[in-house]
Amino acid sequence: MSRPRIVIVGAGFAGFHTARTLSRLARGAAEIVLVNPTDYFLYVPLLPEVATGILEPRRISVPLVAALPDVRLVLGAADRVDLDGRRVGVTDPEGGHREVGYDRLVLAAGSVNKLLPVPGVTEHAHGFRGMPEALYLRDHLTRQIELAGAAEDPRERDARTTFVVVGAGYTGTEVAANGKLFTDELARQHPRLRDGPPPAWLLLDLAPRVLPELAEHMSATATRVLTGRGVELGTGTSVAEATEEGVRLTDGRFVPSRTLVWCVGVRPDPLVAELGLPTEKGRLVVDEYLTVPGRPEVFACGDAAAVPDLTRPGDITPMTAQHAERQGRRAAHNIAASFGHGERRPYEHRDLGFVVDLGGFQAAANPLGLRLAGPLAKTVTRGYHLLAMPGNRLRVGADWLLDAALPRQAVQLGLVRSDAVPLENTAPETALLRRG
Repeated sequence: MSRPRIVIVGAGFAGFHTARTLSRLARGAAEIVLVNPTDYFLYVPLLPEVATGILEPRRISVPLVAALPDVRLVLGAADRVDLDGRRVGVTDPEGGHREVGYDRLVLAAGSVNKLLPVPGVTEHAHGFRGMPEALYLRDHLTRQIELAGAAEDPRERDARTTFVVVGAGYTGTEVAANGKLFTDELARQHPRLRDGPPPAWLLLDLAPRVLPELAEHMSATATRVLTGRGVELGTGTSVAEATEEGVRLTDGRFVPSRTLVWCVGVRPDPLVAELGLPTEKGRLVVDEYLTVPGRPEVFACGDAAAVPDLTRPGDITPMTAQHAERQGRRAAHNIAASFGHGERRPYEHRDLGFVVDLGGFQAAANPLGLRLAGPLAKTVTRGYHLLAMPGNRLRVGADWLLDAALPRQAVQLGLVRSDAVPLENTAPETALLRRG
């Protein structure tokens, strides 16, 4: 009798932990197949530290084959699902197509950049969701400082040292906080910039405060740290138009700049909309057991799924790594239960708190409801990340120690071109390849 096959689409927090938990539960009794465009699990919360020269990119990229030795990796993007035929279509990185059949399917495709109808944004802004975007931003920030140092026109110099981030949520706040320290250090290393005004950073959001989705004390901490560094906070303000020369804000002001980082939010992977199944806020409707109604063989979790929040009846769980990881584990147990191993249980989880890295020795955290700020919060934040990472902990810790002891290198490698990471890219984890 052949083993049942469980296909997992996506190796983000939800898919990775589904696969890892299932491989432990199955012990070879089932074939577990993981479909993903890259061969690594990306620890997204530390992307700002890659973009600002603290961590090398491989530190937060955990190889799937090594981390999941009992799971078969199918390298490619899932671009179609035949629900009646129980098959998933996959396009590999070289353009080849194949189909993979399944007995159980886990849709954990994650999310992509969320766009708004703002003129010029798709042409002149870049998102911040995947490794290619982080590597591009790291080069771009370095390049702007170097070009500013070579500029003879003061207006060009000011524009190149002005950086605009849209979206003051978790990601945008960390990008601005770490980015300000990074560009300040690069400017101090440049002989023509060290005696001038420091680089300017603007963090914009239509919300009335930064980190609007988190507790007010964390917002207050972030506000104090950012303003203390000279970051301008444009709350109640966003971008009305983006051009090659800068951005026009919703308050009518024009800000000359060559950098626009789009951190407005995320939306579910486009694969969800193509399934023809009910959705809520663009996310696939599932029950409290993470199964799709009417399709008991199909499970969904993470950003792609509208999971009922049993702690807040009527709501769905927010799109956070904490929920995605725990939903992946619960999905694995419920899949095992569907084969007669263990008991099926609903997903119910209360937030254990959040951590926000503000660069340097600063952070904001509220573990188990405790209000922390400053170096103590920084220690908790880095400790949390080390515990949450499924690999590379020693390498990450070593990079942190080196960053504390040595200046960051002002060098651009040019590995990712601007046209390889357009904002409309539906797969931010992979750079677009130019042909011709």
